[in-house]
Amino acid sequence: MAIFEYTFMQRAFLVGILLAAIVPCVGVVIVLKRLSMIGDALSHTSLAGVAGGLLLNINPVLGATAACVGAAFCIEAIRKKLPRYAEMTTAIVMSAGIGLAGVLSGFVHSTASFNSFLFGSIVAISNQELIWVALVTIFALLVFLFFYKELFYLALDERAAKLAGVPVGAVNSIFTILIAVTISIAARTVGALIVSSMMVIPVACGMQLGKSYRQTVLWSVGLAELFTVSGLFLAYYGQLKPGGTIVLVGVVCLLLILIGKTLLARLCRTRYT
Repeated sequence: MAIFEYTFMQRAFLVGILLAAIVPCVGVVIVLKRLSMIGDALSHTSLAGVAGGLLLNINPVLGATAACVGAAFCIEAIRKKLPRYAEMTTAIVMSAGIGLAGVLSGFVHSTASFNSFLFGSIVAISNQELIWVALVTIFALLVFLFFYKELFYLALDERAAKLAGVPVGAVNSIFTILIAVTISIAARTVGALIVSSMMVIPVACGMQLGKSYRQTVLWSVGLAELFTVSGLFLAYYGQLKPGGTIVLVGVVCLLLILIGKTLLARLCRTRYT
């Protein structure tokens, strides 16, 4: 267990465990609302905020958060105007974010700082960033638990949620901010190009194993923790990029679950025929 002798690896595990506790919670609602690509849109838009932060000499994470919040509200506003074309709304905002990030990155002098947000640098997290991640995680978990039922109604059917007395507009706004903050923080650690995968893959696995909304959430969080810890171990001993390794572990696990369920279904059919 020599891996834990290094302070930077201790911080990496703490940050990974904290993020794995909240990212799937947000991801479950996003997936059930059929907005899986919103993670891609906001993570790419966060790069524009990072570039803007570096140009203005402010914390890039704050810039990424501001950009994500703005983009998330734009997606929500356009989605209400075009409810039948929600996926087009996400594509429009993502295109705008990528374009803006590409233009602004040309004026950034510290390309190393900007590139660190592309694939993340979880092993380079400072003590201050660890505290920031911990505070965001606690805030996000409290919001998710407090609005647990409301988010469940919204995820299944917004119209039914309105009829049930849920303040859809207020809850959507709060959840939009929650998405933006979570993605901007996760982009710093696992990378803007990878964070959307961390949001969707554990949820996809959880949906295969859970039989209810609550079970899906619990499975998603548990598997996200497993992917993160396993990925960090593999990345350390295999000298690989941590963010990409974590995602690949999740993809392999999803494939194994799908193959296992298929084989089990065939075995059951064979036994009863």
